[in-house]
Parts: sequence; C-alpha cells; structure tokens
Amino acid sequence: MKKRLFLALLSGMLLIFVSACGSEAGTSNIKLAEVTRSIFYAPQYVAIEKGFFEEEGINIELQTAWGGDKTMTALLSDGADIALVGSETSIYVHAQGSKDTVINFAQLTQTDGTFLVAKEPKPDFKWTDLKGSIFLGQRIGGMPQMVGEYVLKQHNINPHADLDLIQNVDFGNIPGAFASGDAEYVQLFEPTASKFEKEGKGHIIASFGEESGHVPYTTFMTKESFLNDDPQTAKRFTKAVYKAQNWVQKNSAQDIADVIQPYFEDTKKDMLAASIERYKKQESFATDPILDKEEWNNLKNIMNEAGELPEDVPYGDLVNTQIAEEVIGN
Repeated sequence: MKKRLFLALLSGMLLIFVSACGSEAGTSNIKLAEVTRSIFYAPQYVAIEKGFFEEEGINIELQTAWGGDKTMTALLSDGADIALVGSETSIYVHAQGSKDTVINFAQLTQTDGTFLVAKEPKPDFKWTDLKGSIFLGQRIGGMPQMVGEYVLKQHNINPHADLDLIQNVDFGNIPGAFASGDAEYVQLFEPTASKFEKEGKGHIIASFGEESGHVPYTTFMTKESFLNDDPQTAKRFTKAVYKAQNWVQKNSAQDIADVIQPYFEDTKKDMLAASIERYKKQESFATDPILDKEEWNNLKNIMNEAGELPEDVPYGDLVNTQIAEEVIGN
C-alpha cells in the first residue's frame, strides 16, 4: 500500500516536472514586423493585450517598419520572423526570384481600409463628381493606390486621364499635404479620416473598402523555411490570431478601444471606438485566418487593373491555408 502510494506521488511529481519543462521549452520569441501602426490592425493588438499569444507560449516583439518595402526587407534579412503587410508584397518578392518563398499563412484584414475624404461637404456625392478634380492618391504599387484605381475604374473614371492625380507624397505626409494643399479629394485610413472630419478639415463621403469587395489586404506572412523548420510555432501564432478575431467579432467597438488604447495614445478613446465601429460595419476585420482563392484572385485582378501585377502567381504557390484550417478545425 505504501509502495503504491509512493509510486503514485512520484508519478504525479514527474508529470508536473515534465509539463513545466515542456511549457518552458515550447516558449517561442517571435519578432513581428507590422507595415504601419493602424487601427485597421486592431485584432493584432487585441491578441497581444489580451494575452492570446502568451497563452500559446509566444512572446511577441512588435516592430513598426513604416512601409511595405522596409517590412519585406526586415523579413528577408531575418530582422523579423513574421510580417504583417499587404499580400501584394509576396507577389513582388516572388517575381524578383527570391530563393526562400514568402508565404501568406494567416489573414487579418479582408477589405481596403481607406475612405474617400473631400475638402468640402458632398451630401449628394456621385463618383463622377471626381472627374476633373485634384486627387491626392497613395504610393504607386501599394494596395491603397491599386484599390483606389480599381474602384474609380468600376465607376468609369480613368484616374490618370480624368483626374489631376498626385502620387509623389510619402504615405506619412499625405494627411498634412491634403490639409495644407490644393487637393480636393484624398484616400485616408482611420483614425485620420474621422479626425479630419471632426476638425473640419475634410468630410468622409465614401468607402473604398465597401466598393472593392473582399481582398487579402493585410496578412501575416513568413518565409517558407520558417514554416518548414517550425510549423508548430506558426500554428500557435495562428491560433492566437484566431482567438483575437473571435474576440473582436463578439465585443463592442468601445471594448476593443479600451484594449488597444496603449497603441494609440494620441487618439482619444471615443475616436478610436468610432473608427473601429466603421471598420466593423464594413467587415474589414477578417473573421478567420483563412485567405481563400476568391480573395486571392480579386487581389490579382486589382493589381492587373493598376498595371502592377508582375506575373500571374497561382494561389497555391504563395498561400498556405493548411495551418489556419487546422486551427479552426480544432
């Protein structure tokens, strides 16, 4: 009897010891590079602040690269393990003959995140009102610019012939250039669009996200070698993202604003909530991490319309859905 009790206690102690060692060994430090700091990426900040990454044994080191080219440079040079950036960048890298293919494995946003802002109120706005106007656009080759041109063409507007199109302003300087310049219209992300409206510097009159449909606008991607060498970390990372996506869907814009406030200290909480609500309303936040084939084809159509598709890359070459499917299935 005493021997059996002793063995049972010993087995329990060994189980606790092994579990503790396994948890410690399973902890991964991930360098995550985001292309910019944006309310558009609210589920990512929720995953960090609500401890969903930590629950999966992942320590996140978040860095903001401020640009798609810089984000991809960080990823390809091992300055980052995972990047949050537009899916179009994986196509650009592939076209340049990268030896270590960049793979999209978890989607975060599924619409464009910009809004059409006008200097003057336009209560009866029609897209044809843009013809002949001065339009401050986004960086050539980036998703905002390509989606913008795609939407304009859907409304029979040739952006390069029917507009006085300005595209030589850096991303970070676009709001200031619009406020102080002659442009009549501009594409802006939140919360800048709502800030401009509140301050009387502009008026939100349309959404490019609503007009363009679903597209893999921002995804988590990594090098193929990372997925091959450490598939379990990629899976745990995706699981944390999926937890955050579910949490965002179930909670109010105000609750989300409360959680992500530390990432936007210069933005008042009511403005944060209003911006989040706008994105929730137009279904910008992906409800799961799967990037489907229809979205990928829509991305390529948009790039092709803008003359920026370097080659027709098949869906299966740059997209891995197996990880996300396993996470959702479990």
